[in-house]
Amino acid sequence: MTDTAELETDEPPIGQATIVYLGPTAPHWEIRAVYGDREVMDGFRDRVNARLLLLPPHDPQFRRNRERVNRDGERERIVVEWDLGYPEDGEGSS
Repeated sequence: MTDTAELETDEPPIGQATIVYLGPTAPHWEIRAVYGDREVMDGFRDRVNARLLLLPPHDPQFRRNRERVNRDGERERIVVEWDLGYPEDGEGSS
């Protein structure tokens, strides 16, 4: 299992997405594809929307779902960047 994980990290990313917090009024999130195959990025956007649709960043469930989105991005080799509109204390943004 370790060998597979090492192989995945050696491969270049296939896309990049920026997830932007739009504010307290739903929809709270916009998922912007920076680069990558359109179909792959659209599928990723749909999955991220399913996880974040009604969650503002101060909701306790947001932290868990953010980590899930980050793991999904790693697994699919998509670079994920977060723009929450405020500086984060010591947390990685991707």
